[in-house]
This record gives sequence, structure tokens and C-alpha cells, in this order.
Amino acid sequence: MRVFGIDPGSLTTGYGVVEKRGAALFHVDNGIVKPKKDDPFHKRLSRIYDDIIKLLDEFKPDVVAIEDAFCHLDARAAIKLGHVRGIAMLAAVTKGLDIAEYAPGSIKQAVTGFGHATKPQVQQMVKAILKLPDVAAEDASDALAVAICHLNSEGMRRILEKKK
Repeated sequence: MRVFGIDPGSLTTGYGVVEKRGAALFHVDNGIVKPKKDDPFHKRLSRIYDDIIKLLDEFKPDVVAIEDAFCHLDARAAIKLGHVRGIAMLAAVTKGLDIAEYAPGSIKQAVTGFGHATKPQVQQMVKAILKLPDVAAEDASDALAVAICHLNSEGMRRILEKKK
């Protein structure tokens, strides 16, 4: 199974592609989508959408996993984050892909074993789990963590479905 993870942001959106073969996880790619900071917000959204569509075409994932919105102290930032999440989800749906959403604490728990882990702790665990030569950029590492979370959660979902 190949998962395209997304860490949404209006200035930098991280992506990470992870594949599971048997019980092993493999890094496929990671990076960031970075629209021009000075562009109007609607143009940044358009760029994020276009770039995600291109990446989905390139990597052909089975599913998209995205970080769920969390409470911001700044309501405007939360609203912008919601727009970026919507654009990312629209890109996935446009490509006929299912979407899984995970809370930040669940992602940290799945990757580090601690739901309140710091960003550097998440980066180091992503590096170790995927056997990366270097730590990925913060937003890309977060997106890889979302993909890892989904792949680790998928097995548990299947077990629970069998018990029904």
C-alpha cells in the first residue's frame, strides 16, 4: 500500500510518500509545496492544489492521509489552515482517492509513542523508521509521519473490522 501524507499549511505544505510492503515501510519521496509568500491567498491555494494534483499523478498513491485541524490561538490562521486542508482533500477526491484524517496527537503517538512529542523528536523517529540518511525538512517530516500513522493504523482497522 502506498500512502501520500499531507501536512497542510498556507505558506508551506509538506508531503511524504511511504509504501508498506509486508511489514516493512519504505520511503518513496518527500518535499514541500511552497507558493509565493507575497501572492494573494487564493493564488496560493491554487498553486497548492495544482502541485498536489501533479504529485498524486506522479506517485499514484492508494490513499491520502492528512493531518486534521487543531485548535489555533489565532482564529484567522485556523480558517486559512481549513482552506488548505479543503484544497488538499479536493485534489485527492478529484483523483478518486480515499482520505484518512489524523489528529496531531495521534500522529505523534503512532510515530514516537508519545502524543506530545516535539517536532525534532518526530523528525528523528521518522528518520529512524524510514532509514533516511538525513532528517527531512520539518513540514515534509510531518507529512511522512502522517503517512506512517496511517500505515500503522491500517492493520488495527482491519483487525477491528474482522471482529464485527
